[in-house]
Amino acid sequence: MPNLLDEFRASHTLHKVIEAEDYNRVRLALSRLSNPLALDLPSINCLEILLTDKYWLCTDSCVGDRPILAWTAFESSGRSALDAPVPCELRLYHTHAGLVMGNVLEHLEKELQQRLDAL
Repeated sequence: MPNLLDEFRASHTLHKVIEAEDYNRVRLALSRLSNPLALDLPSINCLEILLTDKYWLCTDSCVGDRPILAWTAFESSGRSALDAPVPCELRLYHTHAGLVMGNVLEHLEKELQQRLDAL
């Protein structure tokens, strides 16, 4: 699968940490539901997220699936425990990406939990 992130240039790249619970939930969904996994985030108008092993890409479906932000470069290989947070890179592609970042993670958590609970 081609890396969609290579097609776009990020305006900013930040070093962030994903909480273990969020990272583990995505990994579980990728193994139990589908990999890659595309999700609509209905609570956030027009935003969708594509989850893969290498990146989580949030796009705006109202503007031709233009990237908004992406979590990538997960540093999970040296993790010694499942409750350890995971350092990563956050790429911002849109001027207001930082404003929706927290909401995207919150709604992603809810959407994934609903799907996993339905199994």
